[in-house]
Amino acid sequence: MSRYITTAAAATLALTGSAFAQADQDRSDWPSSFTVGTASQGGTYFAYGSGWANLVAEELGVTGGGEVTGGPMQNMALVHTGDTQFGMTTMGPAAESIAGTNPIAPGLQMTNACAMFPMYQTPFGAVAIASSGIESFSDIPDGARIAFGPAGGTGDTYMPLMLEALGKTFERRNGGYSDIAGQLQDGLIDVIAYAAGVPTPFVTQLEVQTNVNIIEFTEEEQAQIVDAFPVAPFTISADTYESLDADARSVSMWNFAIANCDLPASFVNAVVDVVMSDNARMVNVHRAAGSTLPEHWDKNASVLPWHPGAAQWFIDNAGADIPADQIHGGS
Repeated sequence: MSRYITTAAAATLALTGSAFAQADQDRSDWPSSFTVGTASQGGTYFAYGSGWANLVAEELGVTGGGEVTGGPMQNMALVHTGDTQFGMTTMGPAAESIAGTNPIAPGLQMTNACAMFPMYQTPFGAVAIASSGIESFSDIPDGARIAFGPAGGTGDTYMPLMLEALGKTFERRNGGYSDIAGQLQDGLIDVIAYAAGVPTPFVTQLEVQTNVNIIEFTEEEQAQIVDAFPVAPFTISADTYESLDADARSVSMWNFAIANCDLPASFVNAVVDVVMSDNARMVNVHRAAGSTLPEHWDKNASVLPWHPGAAQWFIDNAGADIPADQIHGGS
């Protein structure tokens, strides 16, 4: 597995308003460092995850950072086993992992990965070079070379199924977003079909380097996909990308940050407090964090067990009604 760890040195503790950022907090059982599983460079997960990891490291004075991974499916496995303390996942892969159908470890029910906080909605979409003439999903020719991002990621898990539902046939490719963006420019692939928060870094970079078509769903396609998959309608605002002159129809799936369920409750509570107590600071990390708000705690929808420390934060600060049997270790 490719690894790229962004480490923030354990600096002097910043005494903000955080309940767990106090000098007298008992940290005897806290880990000395932590890692957040993200996804490939060039995608939203890497930018967002590395950003909040560094923010937490700075605020709590604990060394930590983001790590390149294969995305949501692999993050569920890494967090479940404790190979990384934290990670990020979309709710579809989370449900599959809990059920034991994660392709990384078929049959293993990954119940030791706990919900920590809501992140944002991940839209699904596609992009092609403008000169290709591909402006819609119906324009994609049979047998097109389509890259779906890292193997096992949300895009790779669901976009092929969505395209098949729309009657498309294709040659499947995988790779990190930065790599496949280069392949798209070089004519080695025809389309990138992906799932990532907006604005998506590799799409923004492509716009700087060449003319692209951002492919949206028609109303009929959107309704068909919503009916068939665990997604909801989503609108990509026209001001998200230079290539858009109007809002674009998409579908989306919620993302959650996850924690190994065995981490100390006080540590996870402190991490959640840093991330959730100042949204403006998180938006500076990534624009997608505009949805990283306490009221979205309910988007877990009983898919993941809650980490006790995280559940307590949302009960205390967001009036969350989380039943005891939905909290790890609860009855």
